[in-house]
Amino acid sequence: MRKIVHRHLGKVVAGAGIAVATTAVMVAVTLPGSAGADDSGTGAGAGQSGQQAGQEGQGAAGQAGVRPGVVERAPAEGDTGEGRDPLTEDETERVEQLALDRQLRRSSENVEGEAGGPQPLTVDLADPEASELDDADAPRRAEVSFYDYKDDALVTKTVNLDTGKVEATDTQEGVQPPLSRDENVEAAELLIADPLGAGLKADYKDATGNELTKPDQLLLNSMVYRANPGTPAALADCGEHRCLRLFVKVKNGPWIDTRDLVIDLSARKIAKVG
Repeated sequence: MRKIVHRHLGKVVAGAGIAVATTAVMVAVTLPGSAGADDSGTGAGAGQSGQQAGQEGQGAAGQAGVRPGVVERAPAEGDTGEGRDPLTEDETERVEQLALDRQLRRSSENVEGEAGGPQPLTVDLADPEASELDDADAPRRAEVSFYDYKDDALVTKTVNLDTGKVEATDTQEGVQPPLSRDENVEAAELLIADPLGAGLKADYKDATGNELTKPDQLLLNSMVYRANPGTPAALADCGEHRCLRLFVKVKNGPWIDTRDLVIDLSARKIAKVG
């Protein structure tokens, strides 16, 4: 193990030691499922009539220069809790879909830099309003948070589980909540592919005899990183950007010290500190 220490990243430290030294938090996020059903006509006559009406409608829309609108189907309610019960799995999936309206999908990006919606972070049962504290029939609400990598903003939506309505939207810049598992995985992928990840891969091979090629070979933890007066210029935007330090452990093996490397997920680049 000492050979790993001197040859590469500096040291492979004991699991208990680094676990105490870090305050990293991993947030598990349940990603929304997809719901839908195929619609089909019944009977040949009905099918022909529907087809003829559709063609006529398309012709009229084309002449008027207006494309026919599309109405999204509301997500199924599924199993629901009561009062202050924890959110059920069905409720969690439903509120994430309700919070991701069409405008948010069009205008935001996830941790991979892909359009189509921001990066899901957490779904939590919301506290009741002050006027509802003694109301046994107060509506259940959920707070759904996302990180929009296009605008580097934390987006939080409050959804009423009884009505299915989004009652409040809060957008904040410069706010960096704990990172999700998917964000940690993306950070590890960037590090493994980057020249600065050579030491991590070499230490992994020394510890296991195998090549490190993908994040699921590791146990990952992380801590948000913010720029300070001594921060290298390459990381000066951290705090406004989504940046982190990874704490890496070989599965069934030692920890590998990568604390001198910072991954900027917003800019998708890596720099060394200290």
